[in-house]
Amino acid sequence: MRLKKSALSRAAWTAPGRCGGAAAFALCLALWASAGCAPSQLPNKDDSSKKKDPNEAATPVEAVPLKRGKIEAAIRSSANLEAEIEVSVFARTANRVKQLLVEEGDQVEKDQLLLKLEDYEQRIQAEQADARLEKIRRNFERTKALYEQQLVSEQVYADSQSELRQAELAAKQARLHLDYTEIRSPISGTVARRYVSVGDFVNTGMRLFDLVDFNSLAAPVYVPDKYLSELAVNQKARVRPTALPGQEFLGYVKRIAPVVEARSGTVKVTVGFHEPGPLRPGMYADVEIVTKVLTNALLIPKRALIYDQDQIFVFRVKKDLTAERVLVRPLITDRDNVAPEPGAFHEGDLVVVAGQSSLKDGAKVRFLNAEEGADSAEAGAAEIGSSTNAVSSTNAVSSTNAPSSTEASSSSVSSDPAGQGP
Repeated sequence: MRLKKSALSRAAWTAPGRCGGAAAFALCLALWASAGCAPSQLPNKDDSSKKKDPNEAATPVEAVPLKRGKIEAAIRSSANLEAEIEVSVFARTANRVKQLLVEEGDQVEKDQLLLKLEDYEQRIQAEQADARLEKIRRNFERTKALYEQQLVSEQVYADSQSELRQAELAAKQARLHLDYTEIRSPISGTVARRYVSVGDFVNTGMRLFDLVDFNSLAAPVYVPDKYLSELAVNQKARVRPTALPGQEFLGYVKRIAPVVEARSGTVKVTVGFHEPGPLRPGMYADVEIVTKVLTNALLIPKRALIYDQDQIFVFRVKKDLTAERVLVRPLITDRDNVAPEPGAFHEGDLVVVAGQSSLKDGAKVRFLNAEEGADSAEAGAAEIGSSTNAVSSTNAVSSTNAPSSTEASSSSVSSDPAGQGP
């Protein structure tokens, strides 16, 4: 065989010049064909460029493993806070303000003195009433003695007795008006507002103070009647006022209205506080009433959920790194997580939390958060890795063999001219 190739090579090199380079090229092709080097065995330079990275066809996603934890079912609503014990203090007699003893924001106790009015007019009226009462009482005593001696009629005695009673009531009323010149607190609480100053003239019925008992602070919320069976007195509640962002206050269900409002179909639930702290009446707040608590529930992050009409789905990553669309039947839902009904999910399942909008059931995925997904997807990654290694090994063998054949053919061609001699 080598003699045949040498003869052909020598013929190509000794061919007349009129054949030229074309004849030499034709002879070379004949040599390669006769040596068994078919064109299909020649190395294909485009093979490496056509090889695709397995990750190029996979959808990049972020996935997290499912964990167990505490979750609470809650009824959410909103309300304006209000004090259940809030009173306005009015003047019950008329005169000028003599002394102001409290200011806005002051804590007061029940029956504490708040304000004094000028009392000279009321004092004179009280003394006059007492004097008149004393006179009428003496007259009555004389009439009574005469009546007992049967010296006066029964009618005279009855009139004297009635006059004494009216004088006693007049004296009592005058004494009350004198007492009304001292304004006292009807409750224990805080002075929310003051309406008068020293020197102001006060008429009967004029508003003087607003008093609030902050310990009676409450949040009245209106809950749809479908949740009525889940409500109970003393259930825990959380209150987040918008005026105090980031702060949460604990409350409890103080009262549940016994009737449903027909127009709105809601039930009034009053949420109270053991320690209201900085909460104030009039604040707007979001309220959550906790109706159920699970301490060891499987938690699916809400950012993993996909809503399809009235159903909820998530994509779960299988061991072969494909996405599986799974229906979620919520058992309890809070602000961040969903606890599904038992059976469909298990602790450690990988669910997609980013990139799921473009996913389809059965699609290949690759992890953006490789550290989180590496451990749970180790088995699937190993399978893909072994397949990739097998393909790489095959390519390496082909690449190694192809250059060797080329070098051998080149040596045969180049050695023939050297062996033909001058």
